[in-house]
Amino acid sequence: MRFEGTKEYVATDDLKVAVNAAVLLRRPLLVKGEPGTGKTVLAQQIAQALDAPLIEWNIKSTTKAHQGLYEYDAVARLRDGQLGDERVHDIANYIKRGKLWEAFTSDKLPVLLIDEIDKADIEFPNDLLQELDRMEFHVYETGETVKAKERPIVVITSNNEKELPDAFLRRCFFHYIQFPGRETMQAIVDVHFPKIQKILVNRALDIFYDLREVPGLKKKPSTSELLDWLKLLLAEDMPLDVLQSQDAKKAIPPLHGALLKNEQDVMLFERLAFMARRG
Repeated sequence: MRFEGTKEYVATDDLKVAVNAAVLLRRPLLVKGEPGTGKTVLAQQIAQALDAPLIEWNIKSTTKAHQGLYEYDAVARLRDGQLGDERVHDIANYIKRGKLWEAFTSDKLPVLLIDEIDKADIEFPNDLLQELDRMEFHVYETGETVKAKERPIVVITSNNEKELPDAFLRRCFFHYIQFPGRETMQAIVDVHFPKIQKILVNRALDIFYDLREVPGLKKKPSTSELLDWLKLLLAEDMPLDVLQSQDAKKAIPPLHGALLKNEQDVMLFERLAFMARRG
């Protein structure tokens, strides 16, 4: 099994190498990069390319590691016991399988996505070390051991909100998705908008990359935001001369809400426009 990218996903050579190395080693692939650079979509495309089922575990700040294994619903069992329900005699009826359990027992080799692991508590990665290493865990309530039929392909994404423990990093194959250069970005745009005018894309990319280079910008626009912006420009049938204008007084690009995501950055561009008018 080799990953070569898909029609919907432009993968750079170094990313292909990282994915195939992780698949060969059966180590979790830890993917970092700016938000919006396609980390989550990568797992979906790996599953598509390898014709494998995708199991997604979306991590939140309240997520605990044991939820990925299983959860025991003691409250439901107590309620059923009070009501005289026959289900109460089999504790397995109150065990809810987690995403790791689902991946370990899948009939077909799956791709398991653990998305945005850095959102969880700092101890979350450490709590999964043994299960990801040994690919098995014990269910104390039933006394059974769940062991993976075959080591699943695991993709873990992080936005670098928290540092991950060294012991966890040692067990992963790491790849940082660099922000796409202009040539790669052009290829990504061509995939999503195959019939778009080249002159429109060229000018939009000029504005996009110039905007990312503005000093003091709090949140640089990402790939996904560029695609949203282009979609809006096409939907609104934006005249090309609006994008081609070199007027410094019009510092904020049209439909800037797709690119600028906070008031500080909008105010920064308004100040630039004001300074241009004063000049």
